[in-house]
Amino acid sequence: MAANELSSTQRIVKVIQSIPAGKVSSYRDVALAAGFHNGARQTARVLHSLSQKEHLPWHRVIKVDGHIALPRGGGRELQIALLRSEGVEVSEQDVVDMRRYGWGAESFHVQR
Repeated sequence: MAANELSSTQRIVKVIQSIPAGKVSSYRDVALAAGFHNGARQTARVLHSLSQKEHLPWHRVIKVDGHIALPRGGGRELQIALLRSEGVEVSEQDVVDMRRYGWGAESFHVQR
């Protein structure tokens, strides 16, 4: 890897940091924007291991169908509260309208 190239983790971090307040992205779309066609799980691992250290807006990453991935009592309530504080509507079924609030892979591409 050349000195100016980003690692896969750095690329994912950069994409997550780029999701604007009031928008959400899916694990899949973060991976696609970082250049990985099958990287949704890698996105989840980066969020799990680096959210606090890198001050990532972890709450803006949800499932591709708009559902909150975290379980009740395992961060779901906090994620919903953070999203709502940014103006994102979350339904009673804990679903976000991706057409309205989605920020997809086409919005950002990380230079490799």
